[in-house]
Amino acid sequence: MKKLAAGNWKMNGTGADLAEVRALIAARPEPDCDMLLCPPATLIARMAEVARGSALRVGGQDCHAAASGAHTGDISAAMLRDAGASHVILGHSERRADHGETDDQVRAKAQAAIGAGLVAVVCIGETEAERDAGRTLAVIGGQLDGSLPAGASAATLIVAYEPVWAIGTGRTPTLAEIAEVHAFLRSRLRGLIGAEAEGLRLLYGGSVKPSNAAGIFALPDVDGALVGGASLKAADFAAIVAALADA
Repeated sequence: MKKLAAGNWKMNGTGADLAEVRALIAARPEPDCDMLLCPPATLIARMAEVARGSALRVGGQDCHAAASGAHTGDISAAMLRDAGASHVILGHSERRADHGETDDQVRAKAQAAIGAGLVAVVCIGETEAERDAGRTLAVIGGQLDGSLPAGASAATLIVAYEPVWAIGTGRTPTLAEIAEVHAFLRSRLRGLIGAEAEGLRLLYGGSVKPSNAAGIFALPDVDGALVGGASLKAADFAAIVAALADA
């Protein structure tokens, strides 16, 4: 399986920032890993146009579980696909916290995404309080069980582990803690989807930056990263892509 460097721009970026995308493509024209950027919905079509013919893929940050209808302000999986997206991030902790998204809702969205031909990047992760209470594996195991769409395969699903307390804080788990969680996730997935679990990509996210990327990517069962702030600048993201390609 090819490793994946995925970037989540969150609520950042306007047309002017597409210059960073052009710089990234120029810096990594033929990376030895897959590259994905997920900008705000307003930029998906324009970024897909910039990325056309390159190694870069473009994704959305959320989609609705319904194919269409009276859902003002929402966007469907088919709309993302039509705009040029190949992937969509679902169940990010910021969506779970800010919008009260449940595992059931994330699963329904993932089902819709896969049905529309997108790869679903399903996010799971524990809070600081849950980590300190020793409940990390119980929490993420429950999230995985509840968020996983029926019929998921290595080709249609990616799982991203993002400890909530490490997102944007500069604080990261130890390498041993990351390895423990990823080994647990691989084992849990074997029970849920069988042999498909071996080829399913497990990403680590949470304050990934050029300075710590190599160590994280060297761990077993870490198949790439979901990067936040460091994906906004071509120089930073290109360095993470290089670290992943070397892993």
